[in-house]
Amino acid sequence: MKVVVVDDEELLLDDIIEQLKEMPEIVSTVGFTDPEKALEYILHNEVHVAFLDINMFGMDGMTLAAHVQREKPSVSIIFLTGYSEYAVEAFKLRASGYIMKPVSKEDILTELTNLRPVGMRRDLGRVRVQTFGSFGVFANGVPLRFSRSRSKELFAYLVDRRGAAVSITELASMLWEDREYDKSLRNQIHTFISDMIATLRAAGAAGVVVKQRNSVAVNVDAIECDYYRYLDGDPQAVKSFNGEYMTNYSWAEYTTAQLVRSQEED
Repeated sequence: MKVVVVDDEELLLDDIIEQLKEMPEIVSTVGFTDPEKALEYILHNEVHVAFLDINMFGMDGMTLAAHVQREKPSVSIIFLTGYSEYAVEAFKLRASGYIMKPVSKEDILTELTNLRPVGMRRDLGRVRVQTFGSFGVFANGVPLRFSRSRSKELFAYLVDRRGAAVSITELASMLWEDREYDKSLRNQIHTFISDMIATLRAAGAAGVVVKQRNSVAVNVDAIECDYYRYLDGDPQAVKSFNGEYMTNYSWAEYTTAQLVRSQEED
């Protein structure tokens, strides 16, 4: 079991980490006093359980938990606090556990023994899409590997279109602008669409793409996407945008310009 502990009081953090290291079921333990650095680590590494202090400077534990649950719903959250009045709010966030400070080894063992079963965690199979910087797709926190680069680019374009149905001819003009649209190209695009859907299905995410006879679209409700959260005004997503969007693809420059413009206006 891989564990992360977040507490802005360094002595308390060290004490919890030492207790965890004594437990044979714990494979690794990483501690953070900075919640934002902890979030970055959790999003890009395999983590099974996160112990989060509720009262912290900057991002509090509740906010951190909400980000983790949205981006990595497979991570079990156990809150740490010295204030019992947070219990109701903690369980509204579907936390797996809640420990009152001072934290004892017995408390930790009890919560680890009674972790919420994986099947009860919401959106476990949800696909996370990264558009800021280079384009990436993750299923259950693991990078999704497309057998063809064009299949991945096609999925990227659907994400960019935010649920709008995209015709085969539009795909041809945007992704194969240097080629004449003919039967051969049409059949090739259908092959890439099939490959894209097969890749998603193999990752347990068959519902991410909606295919009609002559068009295809992404199901925006089936993915977590930094671009979509940015448009919704999510502070973490807004902060994470540094002027780069799907840098792998030249056709994404129009959206990049729009994002930069909106950032400058704000």
